[in-house]
Amino acid sequence: MAKKILVLGEIRDGSLRNVSYEAISAAKLLADGGEIVALLIGADAQSVAQNMIQYGANRVITVSDASLEQYTTSGYAQAVLQIMQQENADGLVIGHTAVGKDLAPKIASKLESGLVSDVTAIEADAVFVRPIYAGKAFEKKTVETDKFVVTIRPNNIKAAEPDASLSGEVTAASVEVKDLQTIVKEVVRKASEGVDLSEAAIVVSGGRGVKSSEGIDLMKQLADLLGGAVGASRGACDAGYCDYSFQIGQTGKVVTPDLYIACGISGAIQHLAGMSNSKVIVAINKDPEANIFNVADYGIVGDLFEVVPMLIEEIKKAGLAV
Repeated sequence: MAKKILVLGEIRDGSLRNVSYEAISAAKLLADGGEIVALLIGADAQSVAQNMIQYGANRVITVSDASLEQYTTSGYAQAVLQIMQQENADGLVIGHTAVGKDLAPKIASKLESGLVSDVTAIEADAVFVRPIYAGKAFEKKTVETDKFVVTIRPNNIKAAEPDASLSGEVTAASVEVKDLQTIVKEVVRKASEGVDLSEAAIVVSGGRGVKSSEGIDLMKQLADLLGGAVGASRGACDAGYCDYSFQIGQTGKVVTPDLYIACGISGAIQHLAGMSNSKVIVAINKDPEANIFNVADYGIVGDLFEVVPMLIEEIKKAGLAV
């Protein structure tokens, strides 16, 4: 039976995160020919609304309110719940990001609906596939409640190709946001450059083997050439080589890029939990017995300070730099 699915787009620095487009594809798998309605919240909502149409949303609802200029769980939850009620939507799809992980349980609780988080695939008859046991196994789940909330892991459900010929209605809606317990007055961000780690198609990561912050800089050189992002193991973060925002693993970010290059990473199970589902894994380590080689598609036994500069030079010679 056709369903109406609401997709919450996530705007960062005036642009939509790629997982918002992937969420539209996920919603299409669940709608069974029904309507896909995108919801955008914030001051930049109107300027990016057409993007959601081009990626497959049938129409877009924008919400701009002074109390929603910065994300808060209560404020966004109130806005989303009111729109879901107005639209009588059957389900909500959100990216499994910091916002999605925080917001989805709140909304599911208020709706008294089923919640499936960190979904990596959707099979026929709304069967959700998600990793368990730190990625060592997968489970399949269905939702028995009338409504459902789903978060999808970035880089797993492919977004459609944008089609500029698609058209759809964009409407502004008003919501009532009250009794906020938290108000964000200022957001102070650490200076960062380059590609978003959680959505990057290519990730170059360093472990304790990089030996210093200069070693992380070498990872950045390779990542920049490939148009990728830089990550790190917890060991590298604990050693002070880089900030914890770079951390990939069970207590860090989970990434599923097309290419993951692990440099000087031993392959502890906690790190593997954050990257083992990458499509292609390349490991560089001077220890031939390192556990990382057990999950790698390609392995290079050698000193990363010799191998990585050689890779950089060869990429430049081959004209493969982005």
